[in-house]
Amino acid sequence: MALGPLLSRRLLLGSGAFANWLAPARFADAASLAAARAAHPPRARPAAPKLVMLDPGHGGKDPGAIGVSGTYEKHVAFAAATQLCRLLQADPRYRVEMTRGTDVFIPLEDRVGYAQSRGADLFVSMHADALADHDVRGASVYTLSNTASDAQTAALARRENSADRFAGPQFRATSPEVAQILASLVQRETRIGSARMAHDAVAALGAAVPLLDNPARHAGFVVLKAADIPSVLVEMGFMSNPLDEAALRQAEHRARVASAMKLAVDAYFAASEHITRMAG
Repeated sequence: MALGPLLSRRLLLGSGAFANWLAPARFADAASLAAARAAHPPRARPAAPKLVMLDPGHGGKDPGAIGVSGTYEKHVAFAAATQLCRLLQADPRYRVEMTRGTDVFIPLEDRVGYAQSRGADLFVSMHADALADHDVRGASVYTLSNTASDAQTAALARRENSADRFAGPQFRATSPEVAQILASLVQRETRIGSARMAHDAVAALGAAVPLLDNPARHAGFVVLKAADIPSVLVEMGFMSNPLDEAALRQAEHRARVASAMKLAVDAYFAASEHITRMAG
């Protein structure tokens, strides 16, 4: 027999035997690697902190509502927003900015524009307005709508939107017709997000401070018209009510409001992340 074919055949048989011998080891190594990965999965990259834009209402030459004992809404709004800012800054999940850091006047649309330019994930405007009926008291939360949910809310929106009367003759106020068009262009997702944040805020505030009847309301607030940012306006109470004004003057009461709003922000973003995971 020629040696060439025999050697070739033996080499082929040998390589086959070698491959059969290697296969179990290779599969075992793959199984071990899979088990190791399952036991020690790669760490997910931490999500980028969410940017929460806090908007203390009024400021500067615009005092906002003036309480029955002379308290200025702009001071109460700034104090409460600052307390909430500290709570959020202590949480690594968030970045926080404020539309004003001092007692200065900022036109309403500039507040919205600043939030948009910074790419905010959530916009929260803090207020403590006044009503003609001094018996009405309690916190409430508002979202954007073409029409007001009730006459009381319509009056509040007119008062808040009129803050731009302080902006001077160069400021071109948005006409009601244009405002209605802008409101109609708000994205569906933004409206849903705003409504969800309002729901979370009402639930958290209700466990901490007195609430207005039917506390989740809506109207055409200019400051809520960011088409791409879920936005709410929080009325912490009414400066026209002696009990609300006295409470809002107290740092302890404002701290309860701030703590409740922190819980609301937590709930909002937790739900948002869950929805994103389900959609993915």
